[in-house]
Amino acid sequence: MVKQPTERGGPKLLSGGNPQIPKGYGNEPVEAYIAAMPEWKSAAGRRLDRLIVKSVPGVVKAVKWNSPFYGMENDCWFLSFHCYAKYIKVAFFKGEKLEPSPPVPSKSPGVRYLHVFEGDFNEAQFVNWVRQAASLPGERM
Repeated sequence: MVKQPTERGGPKLLSGGNPQIPKGYGNEPVEAYIAAMPEWKSAAGRRLDRLIVKSVPGVVKAVKWNSPFYGMENDCWFLSFHCYAKYIKVAFFKGEKLEPSPPVPSKSPGVRYLHVFEGDFNEAQFVNWVRQAASLPGERM
């Protein structure tokens, strides 16, 4: 059982409420990250994860740099997300190639972001982007 961040010995929350979870591959570290997400973000993280898994059969998961990553093979990723104080930032690593492109630009070439706020989420558009992103070559990291 993953301890909540408020329980003694649970994961530490970093700046903006992002959980500090040890690096690891597979579902378990991603589940630990999602369980440690504060407030409404935990339910939103479960929803994001469920939609990704449903939309991309065989998706590979990991936690790296205190963020869940999703790809088609280890160390080759199409998406990650990260907690901030008021929203969850979803990074599409080849987001500029998606139609339509996710709304938030990045300083990194090709990357586009989706900011997920409490109660504000277009599930159909997210699933569309996830499927498109998974069909592109992933980013090696």
